[in-house]
Amino acid sequence: MFNDVVNDVSYAGIAMRVEILGQERRRRWRDDEKLAIVMSVGDAGATITEIAHRHDITRQQIYAWRSELKKKGLLSAASNALFIPVDVKAVQMDVADDRERSSGMVELRLSCGRTLRFGSSIDTTALTQLIRAVEAA
Repeated sequence: MFNDVVNDVSYAGIAMRVEILGQERRRRWRDDEKLAIVMSVGDAGATITEIAHRHDITRQQIYAWRSELKKKGLLSAASNALFIPVDVKAVQMDVADDRERSSGMVELRLSCGRTLRFGSSIDTTALTQLIRAVEAA
């Protein structure tokens, strides 16, 4: 969309004509467009930064839209939740195994105030998805 703005102004008694040609930077986004952009975060591992660059917006805009859409009831708090497969057999352990593995436990405090505890042998991809899921909630 091109914006042709012509203003006749005077400055210190001198009449000037100002003409601005070029692409208008302020865009109007419909709620369905905002929702599609917010929901695309995490698809195929896409980060907020990548999505922001793809749509030529700021990361903060995505965060603001997420909050706005939640307030309007268009985005549920759990809509960005990621489900990670868990091997229940691997989670179950004996008390003796627990003592041996306790030295390899890691505690991670997230910026949202939550704490995650996991073994030091956790897959980094699964851990990344888990952190994103917890911080999105």
